[in-house]
Amino acid sequence: MNKRRKKLLWIGPLAILGLAAFIFIGGEIVRLLWNWLLPTLFGWRQVTFWEAVGILALCRILFGGFGGHRSIRSSMRHRMAEQMADRWGSMDPEDRERFRQRMRERCGFSKPTEGQAQQGQT
Repeated sequence: MNKRRKKLLWIGPLAILGLAAFIFIGGEIVRLLWNWLLPTLFGWRQVTFWEAVGILALCRILFGGFGGHRSIRSSMRHRMAEQMADRWGSMDPEDRERFRQRMRERCGFSKPTEGQAQQGQT
């Protein structure tokens, strides 16, 4: 047997064991927290281990996704940041300063005019 096959023979069972441990520990934590807090705070009933595993899976689906892939929003944000970096790199210093000034004006961070500065002093 080559090294790769021997390695795979150990990784498969360890992955299954790790997944089972994650489900057990996660389910127990959810069950203990639920049964400790929610019946006291809201008068809800206590849950069993399997109900806690179901709650854990539901929360993972609703809030955590399944991992291993980027969301459309994050990939769009990454692509836009790359485009902005390319544009910024192609600008000469004069264009960059004009861009900064326009952004300051849009965001309300422009330097105050003399009239505004006098009003702030009184």
